[in-house]
Amino acid sequence: LGEAGASLLMLIAKSRHKKPENVRRYFKPSPDALAEIISLLAPGDSRR
Repeated sequence: LGEAGASLLMLIAKSRHKKPENVRRYFKPSPDALAEIISLLAPGDSRR
């Protein structure tokens, strides 16, 4: 759900955790998702 664009609030509701840090502990983005995020944060920077 996280990689599909679900919000943190949605992930909390679906997992029934009460604290965001507990949800983040289990969310492990794939290498492709990380690469996409990095490219959005530093567009045109080929050093990354």
